[in-house]
Amino acid sequence: MTDSQTAQSSWREATRLVRGGLERTPFCETSEALFMTSGYVYATAEEAESAFKGEHKRYIYSRYANPTLSIFESRLALLEGARFCRGTASGMAAVFAALIAPLKAGDRVVAARALFGSCHFIIADLLPRFGIQTEFVDGTDLGQWERALSRPASTVFLETPSNPTLEIIDLAAVCTLTHAAGARVVIDNVFATPLLQKPLELGADVVVYSTTKHIDGQGRSLGGAILTNDAALVDDHLTPFLRHTGPALSPFNAWLLAKGLETLEIRVRRQGENAAAVADFMAGRPGISRVLYPGRADHPQHDLARRQMAGGGTMIAFDVEGGRDGAFRFLNALELIDISNNLGDAKSLITHPATTTHERIGPVERARMGIGDGLLRLSVGLEDAADLCDDLARGIAATNG
Repeated sequence: MTDSQTAQSSWREATRLVRGGLERTPFCETSEALFMTSGYVYATAEEAESAFKGEHKRYIYSRYANPTLSIFESRLALLEGARFCRGTASGMAAVFAALIAPLKAGDRVVAARALFGSCHFIIADLLPRFGIQTEFVDGTDLGQWERALSRPASTVFLETPSNPTLEIIDLAAVCTLTHAAGARVVIDNVFATPLLQKPLELGADVVVYSTTKHIDGQGRSLGGAILTNDAALVDDHLTPFLRHTGPALSPFNAWLLAKGLETLEIRVRRQGENAAAVADFMAGRPGISRVLYPGRADHPQHDLARRQMAGGGTMIAFDVEGGRDGAFRFLNALELIDISNNLGDAKSLITHPATTTHERIGPVERARMGIGDGLLRLSVGLEDAADLCDDLARGIAATNG
C-alpha cells in the first residue's frame, strides 16, 4: 500500500467519496482527468516485452486497465472497505463475471429465489449450460439454506434487499453457513448501496453493483463493479476472465461514475428520507393492499433490516388492487413520476415488474417470488416528497375509479 493509499484509508466516508483515488497528472487539474485512450506506447521494445511479462506494473491496454478507471475503482474500493475493485461495462457484466470466473463444470451454485430477472436467467438457464448445478432457496428461510448447503457447493448468490420485493436476508447467518460448506458468497448490493450496507463486514466474499443505478444516479451511463478482499480470486480467476473476455468499462463512463460517487451520500440520504415519507403516505390507502419498505415496522424483516442496514433505502414496492389493469391505470395516471425500468436515479421512477424486469420468468415462478400482477416497484428520487405523494394520489384515484 502506498503512502497515499494509507492516508486515504484513514479518511471518513464523505471525504473518501470526494477525494478517494485521485491521482493528478503533471497538469495539476482540479477535476479527475479523463483518459480517452485505447492503448499506450513504450519507449523501447524491451519495455513492451517486460510489461507483457508482468515484470513491472504499467498501463498496457484499456481493456485491461485505464487511469480514469483506476480512479473510480480506487474510490469505490475505499468506500466499500475492499482491497480490490474491478469495473465492468454493466451491472450484469459484473454479476456474470463474479459468478462464472471461478466456476467450472461440476460445481454447484445455491441462490436465493428472489432475484432480478437477468440474474435469475444466469442462475436458472445459463450456468447449467456449462455443466454447473444450480439450486434456488427461499432466501429468508435459514433452514432451506442449511439443507442446501449440507451438500458440496462452490458459490452462493443473493440480493438483499431483493429486486423487486425488498426481501431482507440474514447475510451474516448465510455467510456462516456458506463458509462452513467451503463456498464463497457473492452478493448484489445494489438496492442497499455501499452506504447503507457493508456486506464484506458481514462476511460476504464478493460484492457486485450495477453502478448504472445509485452510483451514477443521474441516468447517464452504464457500468458495474466487483469488489473483494480475496487476492487469489482476483489474480487467478477474475483478472484473466475480464482481460480475455472484454467486458471493459469505458473511460468516459468511469469518469462519470467517479463524479457520481462525489454526491452519492447526499443523494442517497435525501432519497431515503423521501422514500420513508412516501411509504408512510401509501400505507393503508384505499386500493393499496400492501406496502413493502424495510424502514417501516410492518416490513416482514424489519428487525433484521435495522440490524444489517443503516437505513431503509430508496426503494418501495406496493400492491395495487385490480391486478395488471389496476396497476396500469395507476401508472398511466402519473404526471410527475416516470415509468421506467431503471432505478436509483435522481428522478423518481416506477415500473411494473411482471411485464418488464421479470416478465420472462413466467407467472408460476413470479408467484413463488411474491411478484403479483398488481405489484409496482418505485425508485424514489430527489423531488419534494409532497409532490411525489400528490402524484401517487393521482394513481390511487385512477385505480379506485
